[in-house]
Amino acid sequence: MYLHIGNNYSVNLHDVVGIFDIENTTTGKFTKKFLERAEKNHSCVYTTYEMPKSFIITAKNGTEKVYISQLSAYTLKKRMADGQSK
Repeated sequence: MYLHIGNNYSVNLHDVVGIFDIENTTTGKFTKKFLERAEKNHSCVYTTYEMPKSFIITAKNGTEKVYISQLSAYTLKKRMADGQSK
């Protein structure tokens, strides 16, 4: 199953490591460093040009990606729980 994370982007639910609220988590220095490293390593995927509300970490075959989404973490988690995945 896939989770639609905004615009034309979907991720495989088996690959999702976590879904995080940007506003609440980027205040910590470890999260900031993690996101900076992902950006530097070109493993960030921006799903929107709008104000980001969440980021989704995926891992597949030892490769991690960070998807930046305009959808809230609550919305994404609710989609997972409701089975409204694509």
